[in-house]
Amino acid sequence: MSKKYDVIIIGGGNAGFGVSAVAADAGKSIAFIEQRDFGGTCPNRGCTPKKVLVAAAHALHEIETASAHHIEVGKPKLNWTKLIQREKDMIGFIPDAMAGVAEKRGDVYRGSARFVGPNTVNVDGTILEGENIVIATGSRTRPLPIPGAELMITSEDVLSEETQPDEVVFIGGGVIAMEFSHVYARAGTKVTILEVMPRLLPRVDADAVAAVQAESERIGVIVKTDVNVKAVRNSGEKLSVSYELEGVEYSVEADRVINGAGRIANVDTLDLDAGNVKHDRIAVEIDDFLRSTSNPSVWVAGDALVMSPQLSPIATYEGRIVGQNIVNGPTVQPDYSVIPSGIYTVPALSTVGLTEDQAKEKGLDVKIKSSDMTDWFSGKSYAETVAWAKVLVDETRDQIVGAHMVGHQAEELIHLFAVAMRHGIPASKLKDDMFAFPTFSSDIKNLF
Repeated sequence: MSKKYDVIIIGGGNAGFGVSAVAADAGKSIAFIEQRDFGGTCPNRGCTPKKVLVAAAHALHEIETASAHHIEVGKPKLNWTKLIQREKDMIGFIPDAMAGVAEKRGDVYRGSARFVGPNTVNVDGTILEGENIVIATGSRTRPLPIPGAELMITSEDVLSEETQPDEVVFIGGGVIAMEFSHVYARAGTKVTILEVMPRLLPRVDADAVAAVQAESERIGVIVKTDVNVKAVRNSGEKLSVSYELEGVEYSVEADRVINGAGRIANVDTLDLDAGNVKHDRIAVEIDDFLRSTSNPSVWVAGDALVMSPQLSPIATYEGRIVGQNIVNGPTVQPDYSVIPSGIYTVPALSTVGLTEDQAKEKGLDVKIKSSDMTDWFSGKSYAETVAWAKVLVDETRDQIVGAHMVGHQAEELIHLFAVAMRHGIPASKLKDDMFAFPTFSSDIKNLF
């Protein structure tokens, strides 16, 4: 006999908790299903532990620039083993803490879920029936169809291995590769990035990518784009990666080869067909309210979606929207027009709104201003090795429509642009506003 719930949530990450927060407040009965650790990828195996490593890379960067301030320091040495242990110590409490929250909101089932009917799931032999079923299963590393792919490791392994490799190769030049390459390179590991596309980070503004690539190469990262990776093979105690570039075949050896090709929706084990959930093996087909087009009892939120950015705050945002639509009926649609995001290289690359190419595709008449701030007082004061920005303003509407920054505390300043865009603050008003001086924020009015 199955147990019935108002809401079954498959996945205990940010999206699932976003749903449960709204549903629990409304008095809905909830079943949480989690196969691994509560909290999901971001706090346990992704953005949160990664930031511990990024913070160490920041410290190494500060030591590198110390001589500009006439501070004499010796050559630093990072204890990688203790850094990884610190990272684990800082996040170790999260799964139990999040599980405790889940248990307060509903019943918790540990195991793997699969559909056995439009409103029914099987959790390792236990049958649950739900008026609403939410797919919040997150994402997984994108598999690569390369001979020897099984020899590669993932970003999760990077966050767990306590031995620092001497040489690494990233196959794929996405966010994961860029962030970890800066940690590795600043710690003394030789880094090579092999990217199949003509440039790194193809969805990010091209000039911003050029700025962060130049800084990456300055610290020793070798970047090869437009390559065709042929295979990964064992080569004695090392691994060998063969690739083709401009018709010539090359090879590079490393201690570790890392899959840096991004992530895909983690839905392949759910038996979606049994739930009458239309999909294309990669994405669930949804309507404007994040509900399955073929089964109105099924909803999707977070990284299990493929049409929205795979970002932790977006997962929570989508989860809350699904919760609201379950409680009040399908009335709320997500708005993705203003999403600030950061790529945590050192210094960071941050972006919000339209890129220059996107603005042109939309036919917008925008004023575009690019700024190199390394020679500004603020940039020179902190001996910034890269400080760059591009801001797009729709002068007809007096609105900022896009901002892209590298360095200059970009991961913080980008939110000022985002707030102005989200709340319709005119560009002229932001430009005339008052900022404490001298600060990085006070430079904003000179960026557009």
